[in-house]
Amino acid sequence: MSTQAPHNTLLIPGPIEFDDAVLQSMAHYAESHVAPGFVKVFGETLTLTRKLFQSTSPSAQPFLIAGSGTLGWDLVSANLVEKGENALVLNTGYFGDSFGQCLQTYGANVTQLRTPVGERHSLEQVEQALREKKYKVLTITHVDTSTGVLGDIKGVTQLVRRVSPDTLVVVDGVCSVGSEEIKFDEWDLDVVVTASQKAIGCPPGLSIVYTSGRAINVAQTRQSPPGAYYASIANWLPIMQNYENNKPSYFATPPTQLIHALHTTLSQITARPISERFDIHTQVSNKVKAAVAELGLKQVASNPDAQAHGMTAMYLPEGLTPPDVLPGLLKRGVIFAAGLHKEIATKYIRFGHMGVSVTDPGRNDVDKALAALKEALSEAKQAKGL
Repeated sequence: MSTQAPHNTLLIPGPIEFDDAVLQSMAHYAESHVAPGFVKVFGETLTLTRKLFQSTSPSAQPFLIAGSGTLGWDLVSANLVEKGENALVLNTGYFGDSFGQCLQTYGANVTQLRTPVGERHSLEQVEQALREKKYKVLTITHVDTSTGVLGDIKGVTQLVRRVSPDTLVVVDGVCSVGSEEIKFDEWDLDVVVTASQKAIGCPPGLSIVYTSGRAINVAQTRQSPPGAYYASIANWLPIMQNYENNKPSYFATPPTQLIHALHTTLSQITARPISERFDIHTQVSNKVKAAVAELGLKQVASNPDAQAHGMTAMYLPEGLTPPDVLPGLLKRGVIFAAGLHKEIATKYIRFGHMGVSVTDPGRNDVDKALAALKEALSEAKQAKGL
């Protein structure tokens, strides 16, 4: 039984429900960020992050920095692209728009390659764009939480290496790391940006960025200074390297309790083959999507190959909007998210099924949510006379 206070089950695409042990780690007593005990935990957490990304490359570097996932965009934009250089954004929703805006803020010349709502790019579209001009970086959202679309990270990266090998491949993995397969070394990625509060299963507050040696070299050999101070790779790199080598170091104070919590959840995740974690997310996702179809609902992500495994975005029946359905879910102890994509925001809702709600066999979060969804939809239809 959970020791947490009774509460409605949070099943949005992040933050998510947390394991008791992870939350208990947040109650760690106060300690110095350069004390031997904390330095050891921080160093181990960086090493565990390598395992999360299935990476053994000595030139790759994890960064754990106080901030949200959005800080990862700044780290990329301020360090890897110089003013006037080209960036190609593979846009599958709201977060492609936002990443593009961040790149523009730091002076990049951004090309947005958009798709119709609910679709992802074909490799032919990407290749055509890459052949039109030279790009310093290509960004791709692994799971865009506004649409539930799953990007083809492996296929796109293989294409980039063939057509434009010097282009850095940057993955926005905020809603994918921990629920979708990522093989950083094998797929030859350059940067994956993520955050603590989604499928990784830690409270919000940590920006997690994993970089290749190639990306670090680009940051270190740029012609102009980085466009940020707090988000400077030059400032953070020695800190991370020192901590992982069990040496205290200082640039800015790390969130000590959050590092303890991340250490706990990464220890849990890596205690078993990580492939098992991806398999269980896929199995539960298939169950959810089958149940959604039985209710007569269509997914925003129309192609089964391009549907995320940690969330489902579903169109509501004609005549219903999120405010008609979400209160009925809440009344039954379940919290879903409203629509986010501006073109269809009033037409759909989003169900996050990741982390302990999926991996803990002692929980019935998903079954409870599916039953609540069925009842809330029925109730809303009756109220509307549909």
